[in-house]
Amino acid sequence: MTATTSAATRDEVLAELASLEDPKIKAVNERHGDDHAVNLGKLRAVAKTLKSQHDLARDLWASDDTAARLVALLICRPKAFDRDELDSMLREARAPKVHDWLVNYVVKKSPHAEDLRITWSADPDPIVASAGWALTSERVIKNPDAVDLPALLDVIEAEMKDAPDRLQWAMNRCLAMIGIEHPAYRARALAIGERLEVLKDYPTPPNCTSPFAPSWINEMVSRQVGK
Repeated sequence: MTATTSAATRDEVLAELASLEDPKIKAVNERHGDDHAVNLGKLRAVAKTLKSQHDLARDLWASDDTAARLVALLICRPKAFDRDELDSMLREARAPKVHDWLVNYVVKKSPHAEDLRITWSADPDPIVASAGWALTSERVIKNPDAVDLPALLDVIEAEMKDAPDRLQWAMNRCLAMIGIEHPAYRARALAIGERLEVLKDYPTPPNCTSPFAPSWINEMVSRQVGK
């Protein structure tokens, strides 16, 4: 029996993922702080064949293997996790890709997302706090009445410059989303970005949008105007 049957076990999935490991993929991922060696397209194919299996997802998460955790996040049922379980998972998710997928594929779909957003945003652990800010950016875009935009700008202005990298990235994205989505606060968002100069010199490939908030805001607003 292979790991892609409906009755797959944790060990079978782990064995299949191990067979897909590529040292070149691992080397690239390690430069970004991740430690798995499986091409994400192949990893997604494994998850697609497994389909939704929440119990198996829990088993795979418990393995503490990064590739297995990524598969787990693709085959779980996000609303089946309780609030404390998601909180524990986030605090265990130190690999950037696992952290990103957990927030975007699972927590954002959870009925506990708002409670966790508030809790995590104030956490002293900057990696945990970055998840709170990622959820706040989602609110800025889709449900701005749930957040105090001027207060967010106050915090960003006071804390983003000296924040650790992953938290800084999350706060910077929130700044950009405020400037892009809310014209009334655009001038202030631009002014904060220009003054703090966070990611101003970040190397950006041709035809890609710079993460420097003023450039990001202006680029996206110009696209909106051009439609």
